[in-house]
Amino acid sequence: MWLILALLSSLFAALTSILAKVGIEGVNSNLATAIRTAVVLIMAWGMVFLTNAQGGVSGISRRSWLFLILSGLATGASWLCYYRALQIGEASKVVPIDKLSVVFTLVLAFVFLHEKFTARSLAGCALISAGTLLMVL
Repeated sequence: MWLILALLSSLFAALTSILAKVGIEGVNSNLATAIRTAVVLIMAWGMVFLTNAQGGVSGISRRSWLFLILSGLATGASWLCYYRALQIGEASKVVPIDKLSVVFTLVLAFVFLHEKFTARSLAGCALISAGTLLMVL
């Protein structure tokens, strides 16, 4: 069970990056951080007011609101899976699997954001995956 939860944690972490990338378009990054990170709400909104970005709230499109909210949900799902996996599994196995989010993010960025998938990124993904397998098995 911890393996499934750790893999889900990694996938949701990857989704967080992709959804934030789409949602942040045309939005102040401090304001976007405040919206998607409810857990660190006080700090994030503090940065919004510190950088005088609060005026940008009314200019956020519905599309950006949607993706920023989805990014926040993906973050929450990742954290819930990660902490449960840590609770019932070994940290030395859960943590490397969680870091597969790098691989998931590269693949999702290629599929949904049409970012380039180069020989170097493919090799990196293969090495990260192989390293994860070596650490877990």
